[in-house]
Amino acid sequence: METLFGRRIHIREIRSKIPGPRGGAERAAINAPIQGTAADIIRRAMIRVPAALANGKLNARMLLQVHDELVFEAAEKDAAATCAAAKRIMEKPRFPRSRFRCR
Repeated sequence: METLFGRRIHIREIRSKIPGPRGGAERAAINAPIQGTAADIIRRAMIRVPAALANGKLNARMLLQVHDELVFEAAEKDAAATCAAAKRIMEKPRFPRSRFRCR
């Protein structure tokens, strides 16, 4: 299994002869690319956010990540701009160029 960003997920039990572990592995194989891609997107956003806050001269900082959310601490005057910057970054993840080529 592989995420849209090319990260591979290895699931050993997929070839098990025992139905219980194999069934769990099959469900994990279906879910892994979806969850893994979501994790890749949030990780890439977290890497890009500090620079965006600095470029916007915003008095804000990223405190933590919970699943697909980022939590910020910001001055009240910068709250709206911080939200806009974070939203802009999270809505447009950068995909590797080699992964999606038109032919």
